[in-house]
Amino acid sequence: MYKRPKHIAIVCNYEVRPDRVGGMDRFFVAYDAFAKANSFQVTWYFSRFEPYSFYSNLTIKNADGENVESFFLKQLAVTADEYDILITHFTSLCNSFYKQARKIQDFEKVIVVDHNPRPLNGFTFKKRLKNRVKGLLYHKYVDQFIGVSNYTSHHIIKDLGLHVAGKTTTIHNGIDTSQVCTSQRNRARTYTQTDKLKLIIVSHLRESKGIQDVIAAISKLEPAELQKVETHIYGSGPMEKELKDQVALNDLSNCIFFKGSSAQIPELLADFDYLLQPTYMECFSLSILESLAANVPVITTTVGGNPEIIIEGENGFLFEAKNTTRLIQILKDLLNNEKGIYTSTSDTIRNGYTLEKMVIDHLKPIN
Repeated sequence: MYKRPKHIAIVCNYEVRPDRVGGMDRFFVAYDAFAKANSFQVTWYFSRFEPYSFYSNLTIKNADGENVESFFLKQLAVTADEYDILITHFTSLCNSFYKQARKIQDFEKVIVVDHNPRPLNGFTFKKRLKNRVKGLLYHKYVDQFIGVSNYTSHHIIKDLGLHVAGKTTTIHNGIDTSQVCTSQRNRARTYTQTDKLKLIIVSHLRESKGIQDVIAAISKLEPAELQKVETHIYGSGPMEKELKDQVALNDLSNCIFFKGSSAQIPELLADFDYLLQPTYMECFSLSILESLAANVPVITTTVGGNPEIIIEGENGFLFEAKNTTRLIQILKDLLNNEKGIYTSTSDTIRNGYTLEKMVIDHLKPIN
């Protein structure tokens, strides 16, 4: 008797945009191809989708700005699609959605992938209580929780309760190293007005990404130091005007440049000395992995999964979020050749945090 391929529904609270081909976009496309090669059928649900060639081989249903969980439940109720497996990315960790989905359709397995960072100072008591109640009520409708870092997995259990520990595991993010150009820059050189320390920030421009702290730190450098550094900011977001105003107010337009969103970040990294990521919230950053793979060390905060990959003095430097005094000192030390990362940073990433490994690991729970 003919047996149809198992059908995976993947629900992503994620906007697909042609002006941004990021690490998760590459993961989605690679996962789709690998799943199909292993005899699965895959249908993707995105919160918003603008069609373009990179996603041309995927079967996609577009929520067009509607809550993607609500959109999926409506589609599930009115279509004849039969799904065997439900996987979610960037959605709520544990709520009534999973109960409702399983009432409509009898899934063999439901998997939740948690990419969501936690606030710097933790959740409020009210939010912690809500999470714990939801964990008690709805965890039985989820078969596996996957954290993208050990930090994330720890917080899944902390948020929902010890009863989810046995079905919580970590699958680290990975990147397509073939897309990354390797830097040959000599970071041991002396920085000058003509051969500057080049920093890159790749980030959504919002308050929790801490870019305002970088601008504040750079504004405290001595005039001679300012002439030896330039920072390129790639990204867009609600704080863009405010950040540009901060740069203008501090007369830093000659050393801080806003470059907008780009789909070419893996290629661009090789032209920089360090990636700067001053974030207040993080799980396990794909930008950090791409930067290290490009042989570009990272200056970042001690939040989330960052300390799982950044080793102080070996492949980068760490500072506490919002600690501009420490950031200023790191920048001064680099500019004055008092410290630096002079060895390659790429081998660890190219050997252990690849997109191929990430895809294989994510398919294992349903094979």
